[in-house]
Amino acid sequence: MNPPTNPQRTPEGTPVNPRHRTPRLVGSLLLLATTAISCAGTAEDGGKGGSPAAAVPALGRVIPAPASVEPGGSAFRLDAGTPLRVDGSRAARDVAGYLAGVLRPSTGYRLPVTGAAGDDGIRLVLSDGERELGAEGYRLESSQRAVTITARKAAGLFHGVQTLRQLLPAAVERDSEQRGPWTVPGGTVEDTPRYAYRGAMLDVARHFFTVEEVKRYIDQLALYKLNKLHLHLSDDQGWRLAIDSWPRLTGVGGAIEVGGGEGGFWTKAQYRELVEYAASRHLEVVPEIDMPGHTGAALSAYAKLNCDGKALDPYTGIEVGLTSLCVPKEVTYDFVDDVIRELAELTPGPVIHIGGDEAHVTPHDEYAAFMDRAQAVVGKYGKRVMAWHQLAGARPVDGAIIQYWGYDKTKDAEREGVADAARAGAKVVLSPADRSYLDMKYTEETELGLKWAGLVEVRRSYDWDPAAYLEGLPEDAVLGVEAPLWTETLGTTEELDVMAFPRLPGIAELGWSPRATHDWDTYKHRLVAQAPRWDALGIRYHRSPQVPWPKG
Repeated sequence: MNPPTNPQRTPEGTPVNPRHRTPRLVGSLLLLATTAISCAGTAEDGGKGGSPAAAVPALGRVIPAPASVEPGGSAFRLDAGTPLRVDGSRAARDVAGYLAGVLRPSTGYRLPVTGAAGDDGIRLVLSDGERELGAEGYRLESSQRAVTITARKAAGLFHGVQTLRQLLPAAVERDSEQRGPWTVPGGTVEDTPRYAYRGAMLDVARHFFTVEEVKRYIDQLALYKLNKLHLHLSDDQGWRLAIDSWPRLTGVGGAIEVGGGEGGFWTKAQYRELVEYAASRHLEVVPEIDMPGHTGAALSAYAKLNCDGKALDPYTGIEVGLTSLCVPKEVTYDFVDDVIRELAELTPGPVIHIGGDEAHVTPHDEYAAFMDRAQAVVGKYGKRVMAWHQLAGARPVDGAIIQYWGYDKTKDAEREGVADAARAGAKVVLSPADRSYLDMKYTEETELGLKWAGLVEVRRSYDWDPAAYLEGLPEDAVLGVEAPLWTETLGTTEELDVMAFPRLPGIAELGWSPRATHDWDTYKHRLVAQAPRWDALGIRYHRSPQVPWPKG
């Protein structure tokens, strides 16, 4: 999970949707999009008329690639008289309100949200009859008179809105009024995700990030249809969530961070605010309290959690595998019970992550015994267990989710253990460190990040198939993918940006899009089209030489 900075400490869903019926058409459209981009150029002038960017983009030129695209008919044009029409549901109205919040600042249009019937404007329709769209799928139909987004559930409407955003000129993302035209190409997109779990993890333990900074990251994840936010809340260097029954966790453990900064923590109210904000973007929060290792912040706060009864000194370095809760002590399980109970009360989502990685100083028999009891506590409070893949070497409970973070040098026995656990019924989320870890350096010259798993350029991050990645892993055991962002070297939102972008959208595509659409040569050109959007959103990004970025 984390960097083996000491060379002596080297670390060891839903099935594919059968309705992805037009991958050949999608591939052809993406090739057409590539040609269009190459011919027209991608320079932005803020969306003003007359620039190449003002031309209607290809219907399939979005990320993640849609499952089915059928272009045709006249383009839709958003103007001062456009209404946002919804049915009578509160869910549709909420999504429309979100969309209006995106579009109003840049267009300057009123864009009223109305329940009045009509065949014009932007129409958001929830229909329980659209069972083939599932919980997250949508259909977007664009014509000269209207853009209609239909879904069975609110999450599908929301994902359809993200596609609509990308079909509009990039200047629509700016927070000040811009010149149009605001056009959407004609045709139909029908789209459902490949995997149920499409996540990103943010480490707030090594460096602390405020509620507003995490909200900013949530908005970035939502644009690419990710649906899980995994928050790494505790580690050796910091404890970031208030626990009433153990107040020194934040009073002492929350006061530090890597490099000796002042750290910080979230109150319970602030954590609830984040959970609610993520839910408004249709992301489910998966909180993680790492144990029995990576517990230095807790061990510095409470001496009784140490086997020798002495509190550890606060730790601000980045070595791993140095700490462990005292497995034989009963107070350890009082601690685990209290923390999981309070965390479960705060977290409406069904999953709690209990870490379990790099417990190098915990004897294996003690590790297995600890994980047995910790998993039982999670179940006691009505949650499903998730843990890093070392859990496969212990005794995963029924229904456990194993998060695989290995890389090229991971021992075969560890890989086989994960496959064995999956064959026994565990589900697996894939986060291979040499593919999906967003904190890995792009090249030797990259200033930020680490390189213990290797250098991870944009193509390497994108060019793999989750279904075939781990030998022996049953395809139906793959729950999805996740892109972790560890923060040993990252302390600002600008630094998060440059490491996440442009790799994050690629991981999102691997989780959402049909396998048949995964093609680097077309993907890199769709990635180019995202650059003006990131500029408009104020997102810094790494200008990888593997991608033909717009000039300037």
